[in-house]
Amino acid sequence: MTELGQIPPPREPRLLGLPNSSRGALMPPIFAARGLIILILLASVYFFHSFLVPVLAALIIGFASWPVFRRVLSLCGGNRTLAASLMIVVIVLFILVPIFWALSYALGEARQLIAWGVATNTFGAPAPAWFATLPLVGEWAIEQWDIYIGRPGALAQYVAVFGGANVVNIYQTVLAASGNVLNLALNLLFMIIALLFVYRDGAGFAAQLDKFGERILPVRWNRLSRVVPATISSTVTGMTIIAIGEGIVLGVAYWLAGAPSPVLLGVITGVAAMIPGGAPLSFTLVSIYLIASGSVIEGIALFTWGSVELFIVDKTLRPKLVGGPIKLPFMPTFFGLVGGVKTMGMVGLFIGPVLMALLVSLWREWVRDLDVPEPEKGGAGVATPPIPPPVEASRTRLKEAAIDEAEKQDA
Repeated sequence: MTELGQIPPPREPRLLGLPNSSRGALMPPIFAARGLIILILLASVYFFHSFLVPVLAALIIGFASWPVFRRVLSLCGGNRTLAASLMIVVIVLFILVPIFWALSYALGEARQLIAWGVATNTFGAPAPAWFATLPLVGEWAIEQWDIYIGRPGALAQYVAVFGGANVVNIYQTVLAASGNVLNLALNLLFMIIALLFVYRDGAGFAAQLDKFGERILPVRWNRLSRVVPATISSTVTGMTIIAIGEGIVLGVAYWLAGAPSPVLLGVITGVAAMIPGGAPLSFTLVSIYLIASGSVIEGIALFTWGSVELFIVDKTLRPKLVGGPIKLPFMPTFFGLVGGVKTMGMVGLFIGPVLMALLVSLWREWVRDLDVPEPEKGGAGVATPPIPPPVEASRTRLKEAAIDEAEKQDA
């Protein structure tokens, strides 16, 4: 406590500056709010990035099947929960039935392969007949088969040596495979749950998103926001039509060329046709098999027909069907498909064209802005905005009415 007339000792400067009553905020409230929003978004991406692929898959299926859902919704009397449940049941059956069919076929093939291995290990097996037709290496291939595979007990020795030396690697591979299967099942389950909410609440969420988009891009949001669902729908429809068409056409070609199991090979080719490079790999392998088995003319004819058909599809049908509402050219479509598959797998097969469509759409919007002529300059170098036609017409009418009134008064 200081005495009267005594000067108080000088105070040290405050570490954070002036007190609240005499200083402003460290940052404007709008900056703090935006920073907080960005922080929350980054934290959400960090914690939930593993669910990105199933959510994107649910959005893709929802966009592609939305017209069907609207019809089901009208049949259900507007009950969105019932319509969404029916759509989920149909989609689950559409996904699970092919998976169970493929697993049953794979198990059947595995049983046949195991039975052949047991019989070959017990009694031996001659080399395949088509080995003799191989140019230059036919006799050598038959000798190697007889030495390492064809003699009794050869396969058991390989299994013993390989299993004993790599038991740890085999165990780790089995664990990794089981973990991948579990991860796939969980992603499939989460995708189905997300798809249920897409069907039930998708319209309301889209309306809310339109409100935010109109605040961010008030002029262009209506055009850009329609690019995504239309591109996804056209991509899914186009890829499905292309896959079914190539599976049927090449399946018939396999049957005419005499390839074994032409129906199964056609189904495999159709599924592979959804991936860039899958269809040519399929018919090339079948052609090589036919040539190696002695059907040289059939193999060459199959490869020629597949190449011509693939060229026609990739140059004409694929850009028109997959391009979407903005008609993507061939190169952006191709790069979108390849880049999407390389980055995100099967989901990227549909996300890639969407991103390319958005890029091309933004580019065209920019070019449209550049093509618009600049407004004329005013007297002091300030741009004079053009008068809208309705306002100019109303001013003209007011002037004409004033002239008529003046003429009446003069009369």
